Amino acid sequence: MPRRKHTKRTTVKDIRLILRLTQEGLSVRAISERLGLSKTSVATYQLRVREAWLTWPLPPEYDNDAALERVLFGRVGRPPQDLAEPDWPVVAQELKPPGVTLTLLWQEYRATHPDGYGYTWFCETYDAFKRRAHPTFRHHHAAGAAMQTDYAGQTAEVIDPGTGEVRQAQIFVAVLVASSLTYAMASFSQKLPDWIEGQTCALSYFGGVPKAIVCDNLKAGVVKALWFEPTLNQTFAAMAEHYDTTILPTRSRKPRDKGKVEGTVLIVERWILARLRNRRFFGLGELNTAIAILLEDLNNRVMRHVGKSRRQLFEEIERAALAPLPSTPFEYAEWKTAKVHPDYHVEVDKTFYSVPHRLIGRRVDVRLTHRTVEIFYVGLR
Repeated sequence: MPRRKHTKRTTVKDIRLILRLTQEGLSVRAISERLGLSKTSVATYQLRVREAWLTWPLPPEYDNDAALERVLFGRVGRPPQDLAEPDWPVVAQELKPPGVTLTLLWQEYRATHPDGYGYTWFCETYDAFKRRAHPTFRHHHAAGAAMQTDYAGQTAEVIDPGTGEVRQAQIFVAVLVASSLTYAMASFSQKLPDWIEGQTCALSYFGGVPKAIVCDNLKAGVVKALWFEPTLNQTFAAMAEHYDTTILPTRSRKPRDKGKVEGTVLIVERWILARLRNRRFFGLGELNTAIAILLEDLNNRVMRHVGKSRRQLFEEIERAALAPLPSTPFEYAEWKTAKVHPDYHVEVDKTFYSVPHRLIGRRVDVRLTHRTVEIFYVGLR
């Protein structure tokens, strides 16, 4: 069986040669053999050239390859009569609400500009805009899709008024990916109680729940950081269940998994922590009050490359996309495993609690809050 002949990929240079050789009177077969292209490709490009009313030599405005590609592939048939371009920053903004696509926006554009550009040109030009634009438009984040959380690298000093001891407060940061609305607070550690408190306070501040929480894979909250099947600490998993959301821990050495909060951390460090560097705080509450004041200033400040503040974007595109908060806030609890003793008791923090005697020798799960101790066996309390 004869081997099929492979033809090379067509370039803009080849299209110019096709145009020149056609003008010189060569047949489709002759051009195909000379350039190593299929006859179908040559005939197709000849058709596009005729439909664009181009002849050789090309006018000076088509010396640029991009200009030639646009006229040949932007729209087959009659060239556009209405050359008004869409407002690309507005297009990028309108893509954020759920369900909005480039196809829909192009259809709306053509409804107001019937003689405007075609769909291919619309998509390619928008992609080019995204590559040129500020990182705000580099990724398309759907409204209400996720809240990203992390701790800042910098800390803030808190002085104990009684002893004079200086403690370093950790700065928790959360951001909604579509509107960039930001939350920040200080705590004395990155341990599980403070980590959970940061998440719940952020959700309360935003006034709703996103579909997912993308977080750093802290050992306090995540046992095993697998992107699609994370193994969560029981307390963290219970918090996600309480708020009916999904936890997505980031992968090790993959900062782009939470690129939005990585940038937001830098903003918080420069806009909030840098302004507090010369102030002295004698309590965590005092520090958080100062952070809250500057946080409102940050969220209400107009972003230069967007023309709107984080708060404005949130009210316009993201508030309605968040699920409502549960009727009661999440109650922090710790989980432990204990073995039932021969006297059908389990020991929890040096205190003994009785369980049904049939569980002697079994391992049970213990849930502790500041008010209650609950004991579970295979999910049954």
